Amino acid sequence: MTIPLDRSAYGNAERQTGDPRRISVLGATGSIGESTLDLIGRDPDRYSVVALTGGGKVDRLAELAIQHRAELAVIADESLYDALRARLEGTGIEAAAGRRAVIEAASRPADWTMAAIVGVAGLEPTHAALKQGATVAVANKECLVCAGPVFMAEVRRHRATLLPVDSEHSAAMQILSQAPGIEVDRLCLTASGGPFRCLTRDEMARVTPEQALKHPNWSMGPKITLDSATLMNKALEMLEAQHLFGLPADRIDAVIHPQSIVHCLVYYRDGSVLAHLSPPDMRTPIAYSLAWPERMAVPMPPLDLPKLAELTFEAPDPERFPALRLARQALRTGKSAGAVLNAANEVAAAAFFAGEIGFLAITEIVERVLSESSELVGREPSRIDEVIAIDEEARRRTLECLPAFA
Repeated sequence: MTIPLDRSAYGNAERQTGDPRRISVLGATGSIGESTLDLIGRDPDRYSVVALTGGGKVDRLAELAIQHRAELAVIADESLYDALRARLEGTGIEAAAGRRAVIEAASRPADWTMAAIVGVAGLEPTHAALKQGATVAVANKECLVCAGPVFMAEVRRHRATLLPVDSEHSAAMQILSQAPGIEVDRLCLTASGGPFRCLTRDEMARVTPEQALKHPNWSMGPKITLDSATLMNKALEMLEAQHLFGLPADRIDAVIHPQSIVHCLVYYRDGSVLAHLSPPDMRTPIAYSLAWPERMAVPMPPLDLPKLAELTFEAPDPERFPALRLARQALRTGKSAGAVLNAANEVAAAAFFAGEIGFLAITEIVERVLSESSELVGREPSRIDEVIAIDEEARRRTLECLPAFA
């Protein structure tokens, strides 16, 4: 497996005795960033916040920076620099803005960095954090979906520690670490099925963006919530799992589990199946990565299994949810298939939110772009800038085909 599954091989993630742990949060104003800071804020003497970055929520970023006594706050939108500086005036907190400033913030020495910037915008900052050779908790799917080989090579080169934050991959890591070196027959990620699990394909053709954002179990940002509705989120997670755990395409699977209590199942050769259970709250996997290789208390009640009464599982319908089929295709193809799939999905998702296309067109567009971009899919990038160039070209091609689906 790519990520070693014994504690000594993960790097120097142990806390230094007596010293507060230096923390940076990239994407502090998103749902993952807010949950991370919620945990950190419950034990402020244990942590020292180095840098917080945000996209465009300048008031919230300033509020969080002041609350957690950050050294630096960076807003990605350059036009908001004056507003951020004004809100931080007199606090002693440094203010900065723009893409380069976000990357510089990620480069500042920290013991642990949460990489939670959504989309391809998170590639360069996460790469910069890895170069420190410290611990990076990665919640940005695109780092591995679009640039898995590049990022894993950087992890090894800089002797960094990469810990997955997605609940499914965190669960897989916890299960697999109990038996390092034991051959896995199959790794199965769970999906809630989203808000449209029980709708027919005809009904799904008429759903609205507002309906797509009503996830039954999780509180997340709009993009990942929409991806959960199409099951594209699970498709991306299957691609992530390949790079994280070094499993071949035919050993990575997904199953619908509406209760979102079981996050991963690992099948072994002897017929055993190990499952990881936790409440549907992202603070649990965040806490695992924050305290790793130890564990920390999380402010939520424990699972009450008798109250839950039942846990159910069902096979995903490939006709209504073709995203998983596209994921398996990308897993088998490798190279830049993940980057093209992700770029096409982001453009199509934005078009759906803008009312330009219907819900079912999202995965139809992704499939069209993949099938018509064989030479782009066949590229094997070795650097982040090459990945970004592939992403940009895939986005251009997706925009060109949007009118056919309007």
